Amino acid sequence: MKVALTVLLAVLPLAAQDIKMPVGLDRLAAKASEVVDVSLDGPLLQLASRFLSDKDPDEANVKKLVGGLKGVYVKSFTFEDRDQYKETDVEDLRTQLKAPGWSRIVSSRSKRNGDNSEVYLKTDAGQITGLAVIVTEPKELTIVNIIGFIRPEDIRDLGGHFGIPKIDVPGKNDKNDKPGNKNDKKEDNQ
Repeated sequence: MKVALTVLLAVLPLAAQDIKMPVGLDRLAAKASEVVDVSLDGPLLQLASRFLSDKDPDEANVKKLVGGLKGVYVKSFTFEDRDQYKETDVEDLRTQLKAPGWSRIVSSRSKRNGDNSEVYLKTDAGQITGLAVIVTEPKELTIVNIIGFIRPEDIRDLGGHFGIPKIDVPGKNDKNDKPGNKNDKKEDNQ
């Protein structure tokens, strides 16, 4: 899941997409020890954003970002034992992502630990119009689908909201990214 979210945060400009989550995924919930199922369409996102504070700068920024989203969909299953799902459980999704306009931009496979990540973008007339992330691990299956417009540098601000885990990614306004900052010196002296 961490790999998928890191990749997601690195590549996320988007605008609208038309993939459907495979129906068979719901049966995996009975086998899973943990299940995350987020299905927020535009109106629900707008409603949820009303609970964010305009006074908190981070929440105000997320509220602004949500204005351009049309949907956030996450399905994640964590299992106690290995091999509780089959690759065929996500083949329908991969088939949809082979349609015209979709491109796989990242594919990471590890034979050593079985962690695999794929990131797909859909483009139309030079604009990025969709994003999908598939992560398969021996004890976890995660699919992320975000619909709507968002700049890549803004996606990390959505972390911690609407079921999207918070991840620290170097980037805009991050003073810790600059070499020689005060925090680096403190760590060196300890």
